Amino acid sequence: MGNALLWGAVSGSAVLIGALLALFLRIPNKLIGFIMAFGTGVLIGAAAYELLEDSASDGGLAPTIIGFTAGALVFTVFDWLISRKGGAGRKRSARASSGKSDAKGGGLAIFAGTVLDAIPESIMIGASLIAGQGVSVLLVIAIFISNIPEGLSSTAGLKQDGYGKSKIMLLWLGVLAISTLASGAGYEFMDHASGYTEALIASFAGGGIIAMVSSSMMPEAYEEGGPLTGFIAAMGLLCSLILDQL
Repeated sequence: MGNALLWGAVSGSAVLIGALLALFLRIPNKLIGFIMAFGTGVLIGAAAYELLEDSASDGGLAPTIIGFTAGALVFTVFDWLISRKGGAGRKRSARASSGKSDAKGGGLAIFAGTVLDAIPESIMIGASLIAGQGVSVLLVIAIFISNIPEGLSSTAGLKQDGYGKSKIMLLWLGVLAISTLASGAGYEFMDHASGYTEALIASFAGGGIIAMVSSSMMPEAYEEGGPLTGFIAAMGLLCSLILDQL
C-alpha cells in the first residue's frame, strides 16, 4: 500500500511541476507540443502493452472489449460535459496563449477535467503493484510526461480566471492528493478482484486514456509541433515498447 501511495504521488506531482513552470517561467508552445507528442506515443504504448494486453491475457477478450468501449464512452461523455463548461483546453497550450478564458468558470472546469484524467491513471498505477514485481515503470513515465503539459495549460486557464498563485497551488496539491489516494485505492481494490473484474477495470482505464489522447493531446501536439510531431510520437511509442521489454 505504501508503494502504491508513493508512486501515485510521483505521477500526480507532474501536474504540480507543470503548474510551477507556468507560474514562474515562459515555456514556448512548440516545446509543449513536442512534450505532448512524445507523451502521446508513450501513453498509447502504455495503454496497449500494460492495460489491454494484460486484460486480454488475464480476463479474456470479452471483458476487455466491454471495458475498453465503456471507458472510451464514459470519458467522452464526461469530457464533453466538462468542455461545455470551459475545460476543453486542460491539456492544450492554446488556452495559455489565447489571452482569454473559454468560458466563465473555465478554470474550475479544467481542474475538474484534470481530476477526471488523474483518477483512472492513478488507479492502474496502484493495481500494477499487485503482481509483486514492482510498479509499472511504463505507466508511471507515460502518465508523468502527459501530466506536465496539463499542469502548464491548466494553470494558465486558472490565471485567466483570476485565481492567485496560492489558490492555484492549493488546487494542484488537491490533485496530487487525489492521485495518491486513487493509486492506493487501486492497489487495495484490485488486490481482491477476480481476473474478469481486473480485465474490465484495466481495459476501462485503457479506453479512457486512448480517448483522452485522441481528443486533446494529439491535435494540440501537431498544431504546436508541426511535421515533427509524428516522428516524436513514434519515438514515444518505441520508448514505451523498450520500457515494457526491460
